[in-house]
Amino acid sequence: MPYSTEIVSRARDRLARRRADRESETAARLQQAYTELPRLRQIDTQLRRTMAMAAQAVFAAGGDAQQAMERVRQENQALQAERKALLESHYAPNWLDEQPICSTCGGTGYIGSAMCTCLKQLCAEEQQRELGAIFTGSESFETFRLDYYPNTVTPPLKVSARTLMEKNLDNCRRYARGFGPDAGNLLMGGGTGLGKTHLALAIGKAVGRQGYSVRYETAVSLFAKLEKAKFTPTEENRREAEALELCDLLIIDDLGTEMPGQFVTAALYGLLNQRLMTRRAMVITTNLTVDEAGRRYSPQIASRLYGEFQRLTFMGEDIRVLKNRGL
Repeated sequence: MPYSTEIVSRARDRLARRRADRESETAARLQQAYTELPRLRQIDTQLRRTMAMAAQAVFAAGGDAQQAMERVRQENQALQAERKALLESHYAPNWLDEQPICSTCGGTGYIGSAMCTCLKQLCAEEQQRELGAIFTGSESFETFRLDYYPNTVTPPLKVSARTLMEKNLDNCRRYARGFGPDAGNLLMGGGTGLGKTHLALAIGKAVGRQGYSVRYETAVSLFAKLEKAKFTPTEENRREAEALELCDLLIIDDLGTEMPGQFVTAALYGLLNQRLMTRRAMVITTNLTVDEAGRRYSPQIASRLYGEFQRLTFMGEDIRVLKNRGL
């Protein structure tokens, strides 16, 4: 599951800080040992000079490099043995050895070109932090109240709004629980205040908790970001548009509330095509019908919205109005 470049960058920065902290801890222990064991500092100084001593020995020996190097090797081994005995007599085993923050990758975050589990975990944490900033409300499957929907049968569908919404809730739960590369797309349609945004956010939270990258955008903010990326192509604006294309799940809320125009139609067509071709999932909420979507955008966009998405129809009374009545 690809994370956005911002998330990976923040995770790598955290990993680098952990490496730096570990190196600082090791350096501090070494300075403590030097203070407590002055002989240790002398040994380390002598060990650092061994190569220079080898070169000098070769020159002084008139070119007998093998004999000179052998003397340096023996001196080095003696110093190493003295150093080991000195440390073992005063400290716990490996107390002065630098321990890598990850035994698998050594703290680099990668094994070859593959991301190590340590960096993946940091990416998942950054993803959760980002989701926490986006999904600040209490929307969840558990807080979705079915009692707001009437239990009387509606003639056109021959089913009550509550029964229909029970099915929608179950479909959304199963979609989030089984989310993966072949999750497909959801299109939530219906009037204002019927719970579409609530369930879309609930899906986003549940999918994000599984470690997938999730972006939530209202239609207004979505097209504003795409417009900036096109007409003010800074690095930041480009990354924002890239994240909309590459995230595992893109949630577009209230499609149809943005100002219509040629740019919006072209941008929506391009985004839908890109994500459909790469099989990246989308959840879209809208008040538009099929005919309204065709007139507002284009028949091609309407065809994709209603041909490539599982449609969930929302019915009932405006929940915001019911809440204002104290119900």
